[in-house]
Formats: sequence, structure tokens, C-alpha cells
Amino acid sequence: MSGPRSDAYTLVHGARQIRLRPLPFWLMLGALSVMAVWTITTATYFAFRENVLTSLIARQTEMQFGYEDRIAELRAQVDRISSRRLLDQEQYDQKLDQILRRQTTLESRAGALSNLGDVTSSVPPSRLARPGALVKPQLKSSPISDKGAFLPAWHRELWTDAAGATKGRDISGAIAGLQASLDQMERQQAATLSSIEEDYRSRARAIRGVLTELGIDAGKNAGGEQGSALGGPFVPPRVPTDANGFERQIYRTSIARVQVDRLARTLHRVPIRKPLEGEIDLASGYGVRQDPFSGAPAMHTGVDIHGETGEPVRASADGTVTAAGWSGGYGQSVDVDHGNGLSTRYAHLSTIDVRVGQTVKSGQIVGKVGSTGRSTGAHLHYETRIRGEAVDPQRFLRAGARLAATL
Repeated sequence: MSGPRSDAYTLVHGARQIRLRPLPFWLMLGALSVMAVWTITTATYFAFRENVLTSLIARQTEMQFGYEDRIAELRAQVDRISSRRLLDQEQYDQKLDQILRRQTTLESRAGALSNLGDVTSSVPPSRLARPGALVKPQLKSSPISDKGAFLPAWHRELWTDAAGATKGRDISGAIAGLQASLDQMERQQAATLSSIEEDYRSRARAIRGVLTELGIDAGKNAGGEQGSALGGPFVPPRVPTDANGFERQIYRTSIARVQVDRLARTLHRVPIRKPLEGEIDLASGYGVRQDPFSGAPAMHTGVDIHGETGEPVRASADGTVTAAGWSGGYGQSVDVDHGNGLSTRYAHLSTIDVRVGQTVKSGQIVGKVGSTGRSTGAHLHYETRIRGEAVDPQRFLRAGARLAATL
């Protein structure tokens, strides 16, 4: 028999020998290899499956926690931004409330300044510093306020934009500008009030000085005007204990105004007004002079003032007519009692326009210039008397001239 062939493989299976050709052999060997790999892989998977799953689950859990932490952080940032925005809104609302209260206060102060009397009429309007001229509050309802309050239109426009975002920077600038304007107005009002108070005090000093010089008691004949409908219980003035600096200054200025009014009422009854309009043209002064008729020395108890016949003669102060008619050498004359021991006489009149008992005001016509009685021509003989004694009328007329600028 011939030997085995070289292109065949022999497999021993027990006592038997199996001869295979190359292709089936390799196919069988490949199948066995695949089965071995599969077996090893399967065994490895089942051996390490729990560890792999645990690792995957831990990683997923870690990622989930990371996302949740990030979401929580973002939510916290949103909450902080919302809280800060709400806090800023409340702060701005408080500042705006303070500005509106200050504006109301300044408005009331401006009203108090305008009520202080005629001094304010000489103060320029800008000095009164009325807040409405700078802060015009054309009020509209604000949707951001849950208080039902009304805030200015500029508050609504500056507070939010189209998306509702806060414009803090713009609002801060606007509030700062308004506060600066209110500060300026407050300073202007304080300066104006100081000027008014000083004006009243200077008037009082000037009037009091003139009255003292003339020997007039400023405390007499200083009551209310006759015929005025006034009254009420007497309550002494007292500054409120809780008054601020401006209110205390208003109180002091009001006291000064009352003092000026009181002195002015006294002054109205002091004959300091010129009896004829225009400049005083003296024909003869007060004192010893040469008598125009006899040429002998004689006492002239008044002043002679040049005037045209028919020229109005006016009362030099408030008073009551005590005599009106012919009076010897005075011719037609009028006597007026001004109270406080003061009286005046207007003589040589052509006509008399008042009657006895009549109350006259300073500047009221009492008659016309003439040349009646012991007179050499048309002129006004004017006398001033204190408790019946004739004094130089020019003392009073000069005092009136000094007070003209003050009054």
C-alpha cells in the first residue's frame, strides 16, 4: 500500500483516525476559535457586568447632579437679580416720595413768603423760588407702584424700558438732578426770607428812629384802623416747639412785619407829608421874622409855602378835623387833630373842603390855596403843634423826606 498523502490532515479520535482535507480542517479550526472567543467574552461580560453598570450609573448620576447644581445656581442668580431689582425699586420709590414731600414743603414755603406782605412785591419772582417752576409734576398713575400712589410721568418713563428692565442709572441721575434743584430752591427761599426779614427790621429801625427824634411815643395810636371789621380774643404769639429753622424764621419775620405795621399806623398819624404837591418853596420859615405889615420883629409860628390860588392843600397825616372856618388873621383855616398831642393848621385858604368832626386821611384835600386873612398874597400858612405848642414844621417834613425811600 502506498503512504499517507501530504495534502490531508489526520485527526485521532479515540482509536480511530480521521483524515480531513485542508479546507474543512481550517473551517473547523476557525469555528472552534470563534466559539472560544465568544465563550471568553461572554464569561468576561458576566464576570464584570455589575462593575460596568455601576460605573455607568454613577457617571449618569454625577452628570445629573451637575446639571441640577447649575440650574440651582442659575435660579439663585435670577432670585438675587430680582431681589436687587425689587430693592432698588423700593429705594427709588422712597427717594421719589421724599422728593415729592420736599416739593410740597417748598410750595407751602413759597406761599408763606408771598403772604408776608408788600415787601415781597419788590422781590423778583425768581427770588421767591416757587418749586412748581422747576419741578412740574404732571401726575400719572404708575403701574410699578402697588400703593395706589401717583407719581410723575418722568418716573414712569425712566423706570422701565420696552422690555420692563430697570434703568437705574437714568433714574439715579434724574433723582440727583431733582434733589439738587430742590436744594437750590431751598437756599433761595432761605436767602429771600432773610432779605425780607432784614427789610422789615430796617424799616422798623428807620421809623422808630424818626419817631424818637420827633418825640413821638411809638406805642400810642397804633391800634387797628377805624372802620375795619376785625376782632377776636388776644392770643400772644408763640413759636411752635417742633418748628424747623425755616418756620422759626417765618415766625420772626411775621413778628417784624407786625411791628412795622404798628409803627406805620403810628406814622400815618404823624404830620410828615408835604401839604402841597411838588417841591417845598418856602416864602418864610418858622421863628422870629420881620412882620410883613408893620416891619417889626414878630414870631412866625409856622411856615409860609408859595402856591397858586386854587392849588389843593392836603392833610399831612391821618386825623380828625377840629376846626374849619374863619379864624382871625389866619383867614379861612382848617385844624386837624392827629392824636398823640399832634395837630396841624392850614391857613389863608380860598376854600374849605372839610367839616368839623370829619376824619381825613393823609393826602386828602382839606382846602385850596388862597390869600384870606392877614396875608399879602396867595400862599399856604402851615403849622405843626405838639400839645398846643407851635414847633418847626420842617422837622417833620425833613423826617418825611428821609423816610420816603424806606416807605
